[in-house]
Amino acid sequence: MIAWLLAGLFTFVELNCENLFDCINDSLKNDEEFLSDGSYSWTRTRYWQKLNRVGQTIVACGGEGSTQALPDLVALCEVESDTCLFDLTRRSLLRSARYEYVMTHSPDLRGVNVALLWSPFTFRLLSYTSLRVDPVKNLPPTRDVLYVSGKTKAGDTLHVFVVHAPSRLGGGNAETYRKRVSLRICAAIDSIRQIQPTAHILVAGDFNAYSKEKSIKLLQNTANLTDISEGACGKNGAKATYRYRGEWRSLDHILISASLQPLLHKCFINDAPFLMEDDEKYGGKRPFRTYLGPRYMGGFSDHLPLVAQFEW
Repeated sequence: MIAWLLAGLFTFVELNCENLFDCINDSLKNDEEFLSDGSYSWTRTRYWQKLNRVGQTIVACGGEGSTQALPDLVALCEVESDTCLFDLTRRSLLRSARYEYVMTHSPDLRGVNVALLWSPFTFRLLSYTSLRVDPVKNLPPTRDVLYVSGKTKAGDTLHVFVVHAPSRLGGGNAETYRKRVSLRICAAIDSIRQIQPTAHILVAGDFNAYSKEKSIKLLQNTANLTDISEGACGKNGAKATYRYRGEWRSLDHILISASLQPLLHKCFINDAPFLMEDDEKYGGKRPFRTYLGPRYMGGFSDHLPLVAQFEW
């Protein structure tokens, strides 16, 4: 297993899990939909299948054949609790990978958070913190941004930000909110560069914004980051990470600092056949999701994973 983990490139994965909720009622959160008597009829059986589906997705992002290696870092969006992360890393089919993790504990009303998994064989945690974003008037609080710093297997310090920006619901106010998230990240990056001007910085997650929108452009123009996921595609027909009414669009992004660009090998979407299903209404393929509205589909996620490989 250790040799398998150490083989090949340094691989980073970003994945929106699509509502990875536990089966426990949190009285402080609006998580009632994901209980056995909730609108999604969320059972222990479905929960454990979901965990193993997420694990299977992560494993598949590590490559194939002689180059197969588990991803070194995995950024997850839409994770409810520490229970979910513990069960994923210690009790699911992913348990032998021995991933460690940190996560946020956000004020999001549904209890949704972001997390980062790392392989202890190729990454050493130095520090982490949650970055709180001030709410916009008339909109509920959003997810914290997770900031993690650590040492890669090459001895370089890597700064990682994991993002799940506010929903597209809410019109102009929601766009203002997403810009506020980006500005919060820009301020943190500026603080890092005051100490280390050529720092290796990676920002990833579900931004709920397309590549030409203002919140993404802020990160590019103000923080001088490059969206390496723009134009990324898969091998099996995926032109983006998300499909809505038959149209491929990417709400997920990976952005990196100029110092990381010489190390970049490639960025692509993992659209392995088992992660896809036929789109009977619009034709072609779409992500094989867990739910379609309230209807249980038994799939993996409504988002496909983004994969960035670096030659470290």
